[in-house]
Amino acid sequence: MTTVLIVDDQPLQRLGFRMLLESQDDMTVLGEAPGGSEAVRMTAELHPDVVLMDVRMPGLDGIEATRRIVSSGDRTRVLILTTFDLDEYAYAGLRAGASGFLVKDAEPEDLLSGIRAVATGDAVVAPSLTRRLLDAYAHHLPAPGEPAEPSRPDSRLSSLTDRELEILTVIGKGWTNTEIAARLHLAESTVKTHVSRILAKTGSRDRIQAVILAYDTKLVEPS
Repeated sequence: MTTVLIVDDQPLQRLGFRMLLESQDDMTVLGEAPGGSEAVRMTAELHPDVVLMDVRMPGLDGIEATRRIVSSGDRTRVLILTTFDLDEYAYAGLRAGASGFLVKDAEPEDLLSGIRAVATGDAVVAPSLTRRLLDAYAHHLPAPGEPAEPSRPDSRLSSLTDRELEILTVIGKGWTNTEIAARLHLAESTVKTHVSRILAKTGSRDRIQAVILAYDTKLVEPS
């Protein structure tokens, strides 16, 4: 059973989500929060598998609420709801630690499958789309060549082997496991093993966070 906390400042929107989720045999709604502060508090109390998080709310918005939930170390994963797939809120949500995002006008089945995927540890955004987001909002990152510590080795990469660094780099470029296997002449099962080790060693919650790490550490530069 996947447990969900619904966060939205619009009561009618929360009701719609609740009705949809509770129509599923494998989902239960633990509660509803009208804002970010309540979301953080209720997550700490209820420990849902997934928080369905609106981003534009008065007071504490969904981005800061996501950041606080993720930084608390709770096992809960956050699925951001945004208006457009390539917008600054989606970008900020992923950088805050969300495991994915969906647009608000997604089909009900897409929302349900997204919640199920996030609950099992998958990310609900293609790495290629994450890269497009990072490229679109690259002005939020230090410009290439800026003197503000860009060349200092990042401790998150120190335990990676040369092969793992190579694979993290192409993950950052949006390559799938199939593409990595074909282009680097590896078995796909070997690639999956490398990816799992990269996530574990770098403390990345999922593949999306690995893409962001590749940008942050300058393994991949905005195009």
